[in-house]
Amino acid sequence: MPYFDAYAVGCYPREKVFPGRAFDRALTGGQAGNVPVVLIDGVVRGVWHQRRSGTKVEITLEPFVELTARQRREVDDQAARIGEVLEARASWVVGEVTVGPHA
Repeated sequence: MPYFDAYAVGCYPREKVFPGRAFDRALTGGQAGNVPVVLIDGVVRGVWHQRRSGTKVEITLEPFVELTARQRREVDDQAARIGEVLEARASWVVGEVTVGPHA
């Protein structure tokens, strides 16, 4: 999900959409929409952050579940799409997102 899209995740029961670690990592003061999230089957299963440097954009993905091969291919596709939109060469890595909301 893109940054600041609270509608998609904020209109459903929080305990179902933000299970486990997602509740602490993806909500800000109990509010949805300030942290970009990874949705898998309608449930928050990770957070992400992008950092641009010149003509490159690196996406850090912090999944809360093990990603399947199919899901990794989908991340490849979405990262490429972000690169197209930003007119940059995109890559992604799995790691901890260390920036806060609105970063």
